[in-house]
Amino acid sequence: MSSFRFFCIVALACFLSSARAEQRRLSPDNLLVLTAATEDTDGFKRFLRTAREFNYSVKVLGLGEDWKGGDVARTVGGGQKVRWLKKELLKHSEKKDLVIMFVDSYDVIFASGPEELLFKFSRLGHRVVFSAEGFCWPDQRLASKYPEVQSGKRYLNSGGFIGFAPDLGAIVQQWKFKDNDDDQLFYTRIYLDKNQRTKFNMTLDHRSRIFQNLNGAIDEVVLKFERAKVRVRNVAYDTLPVIIHGNGPTKLQLNYLANYVPTAWTYENGCGNCDLDLVFFNDIPDEEMPLVYVAVFIEHPTPFMEEFLDRLTTLNYPSSRLRLFIHNNVVYHERHIQRFWERHRSLFPDAVLVGPEENLQEDKARTMAVEACKKDPDCDYFFSIDSDVALTNPDTLRILMEENKSVIAPMLSKHGKLWSNFWGALSPEGFYSRSEDYIEIVQGKRIGLWNVPYLTQTYLIKGSVLRSKLSQVSLYVNEGMDPDMVFCSSIRDQGIFMYVSNRDEFGRLVASTNFNTSRLHPDMWQIFDNPVDWKEKYIHENYSRIFEDEKNFVEQPCPDVYWFPAFSEKMCDHLVETMEDHGEWSGGNHKDERLAGGYENVPTVDTHMNQIGFEKEWLKFLKEYIVPVTEKLYPGYYPKAQAIMNFVVRYRPDEQPSLRPHHDSSTFTINIALNSKGIDYEGGGCRFLRYDCKVESPRKGWSFMHPGRLTHYHEGLPTTKGTRYIMVSFVDP
Repeated sequence: MSSFRFFCIVALACFLSSARAEQRRLSPDNLLVLTAATEDTDGFKRFLRTAREFNYSVKVLGLGEDWKGGDVARTVGGGQKVRWLKKELLKHSEKKDLVIMFVDSYDVIFASGPEELLFKFSRLGHRVVFSAEGFCWPDQRLASKYPEVQSGKRYLNSGGFIGFAPDLGAIVQQWKFKDNDDDQLFYTRIYLDKNQRTKFNMTLDHRSRIFQNLNGAIDEVVLKFERAKVRVRNVAYDTLPVIIHGNGPTKLQLNYLANYVPTAWTYENGCGNCDLDLVFFNDIPDEEMPLVYVAVFIEHPTPFMEEFLDRLTTLNYPSSRLRLFIHNNVVYHERHIQRFWERHRSLFPDAVLVGPEENLQEDKARTMAVEACKKDPDCDYFFSIDSDVALTNPDTLRILMEENKSVIAPMLSKHGKLWSNFWGALSPEGFYSRSEDYIEIVQGKRIGLWNVPYLTQTYLIKGSVLRSKLSQVSLYVNEGMDPDMVFCSSIRDQGIFMYVSNRDEFGRLVASTNFNTSRLHPDMWQIFDNPVDWKEKYIHENYSRIFEDEKNFVEQPCPDVYWFPAFSEKMCDHLVETMEDHGEWSGGNHKDERLAGGYENVPTVDTHMNQIGFEKEWLKFLKEYIVPVTEKLYPGYYPKAQAIMNFVVRYRPDEQPSLRPHHDSSTFTINIALNSKGIDYEGGGCRFLRYDCKVESPRKGWSFMHPGRLTHYHEGLPTTKGTRYIMVSFVDP
């Protein structure tokens, strides 16, 4: 072995031995974390929560004091932090083995524990280490004076640094400036002084081994999911930082990362923070429940308005503890508000109703509603809900209150779509941007509480927050901006976190884009845009039981003639009313210009679906609701759900009371009763001649289904009194 090689081996062994000794000496018992905070903000609470998770010993400087350090989010400042630190470090100047780490708090989280922190500090081999970033702030002219680095970030950031107490104490004792002077400039000048840099053995954490500043480095950072925790990984340097700092304009990115790091959400355990701050109201008497101001906003024509308003009365919450405000900006919906008020006035005696005649703009209406809660010291919560929100969970209000957040929304999306009531991220311009986890949150593949930058359409705010941090803030009014954008921007600017919860199924959003109020019953046309709401309103409540309990919900009154529930009462009524409102009934003559050949062999007094513009909606109904029944009742036949003849027939004693025997031009026919025998008419029914089988008492909303063409030759029996309506469709002609 050469003497040089031997020397290298000995030197390496000595270095490793020294490093091990140093690591043994840097015990977590000799680590003190210092931070600065004047307010108990959401960011500060998050910082402390991650500190507790790793058992850091943290001392907070400045809590409860007035901040005089300037607007550091937008310009220079922060000197007050150095003054506090200067005073605190006087207590520790003689503690040679004490390691002090100072970090900001509102925009910082811990990703690992003291052992890893101290190990990485000792490996760097310096007595003082500052975090590094890619921007020279606040004085760009100093950039050229920084020492060159071969790899990593070159410039000092004062949001995080670590060192031995005597050295840090000597550094901060040089502070002689004002509270609103810049702390980062102060530390920068010391670092750039080669003599001081050498004296204090200072360096920067160029490769983010300890400190990860996100500003300018967002593209370098990814989440690394481990077994039961999540780390932030810097892919540029292949490091796992211990401290994550959302400096500058990266607060929202930190919020995103903190939805996971360190155990906020993991694949193994799901949501780790969801049950930490819950409050419960199970044992509280109704009269002592929190007082909630419920503000309803109807700003554009919205389908299923009656159902929306009725859900307000089904909330599992004492109505005596609700104060209702409704702003309706749509003349068309005045009828719905009136009917709602006539039925439920007693539930909301103190309700405030503002109609379109007031000509109150949306931003002013929202301000009016929220100010009422602000001014009432008894208002515990403000719950805002827009008309295109279908809250199907009656416990929504209680669930949101129990989550105990300043601002929280139930996660809602349009059925079968990714359009939701929150954004996972913002673009640099402040508009929508899709976060990496957005789709999985919307689809319920990741369940939890998510800190997000934008909420809309419905949310719950604590009254105490409105009267404190938001007391002087204009939450909705800003010229040229939508109220929801102003609201979210105002909340973010105050450092208040907004959460969306998908821990429960709350409901959905209603699509309003294609809602045409010129129709008599425009909800009927919503089968494509809002299929779930359409089904709830227009399909018979027992339809789904056909497939669960065929014996009791499918009857066979004649051979191969089946009878089953199809339409709700409302669908029957709305279809009849629409046809009568249209008013273009055929004369029941053989000559019929609506048909391709211009001749009807077996004419009826009827109106075709295409006359009211409902053809494609009807074919959708056939495909979604008739085809599954057909396949069940006629095994082996797979319908195409094609139909050219779809029409409502009207029978009257003095018009056309009956229909002569005939075959239908179909593979099978459905015939749905649209009104009630014994109430709306007398007589009627159908007779199948081959089997001499009559069906004389059809039920409203129930459908007959029978084969067409050869086998089921049939006739319409005479209607002797009133008016009988049936919906007929010749399927697969």
